[in-house]
Amino acid sequence: MSAGWDDGSADHRFRVVPAVYLLLRREGQVLLQLRAGTGFMDGYWAAGAAGHVEPDESVLEAVVREAREELGVTVAPSDLEALTVSHRGLPGGPALEQRVDFFFAVSRWQGDPVLQEPDKAADLRWFPFVHLPEPVVPHELAVLRALHDGAVPRITVRGFGGSDADA
Repeated sequence: MSAGWDDGSADHRFRVVPAVYLLLRREGQVLLQLRAGTGFMDGYWAAGAAGHVEPDESVLEAVVREAREELGVTVAPSDLEALTVSHRGLPGGPALEQRVDFFFAVSRWQGDPVLQEPDKAADLRWFPFVHLPEPVVPHELAVLRALHDGAVPRITVRGFGGSDADA
């Protein structure tokens, strides 16, 4: 990571926080983790691996890194299926809540998924798409349902002036 990545040249621009989400799939099931100790949506089920894109890192590098760090598995970038990009935010809200989320799925990886960060998640389980646990982080639930239905929109927009949209 480059220490001087934020040189101030975009201070006058709107910025978003990029994040990646990885849904591990097998035989009609998806791997979810139960968030705990993070201060964000604790007590909600979420993608098996997810996290922020770091400076000098592509979204593909980020999702592969998150799979290794959170689940202890190795994912080849060529095995990733790009699902959707979600732009969400709170108009007039804090900068931290202006987001762009890149969702990926994978059905092939090396290693057995095991919870690697017990300080950030309380449980890790496989769930059938037809019987997801409650509650699930809302913007992730929308993608899980669309994936199950076979109709994941290429782009989703949430939270801007009440005009949520899919494309």
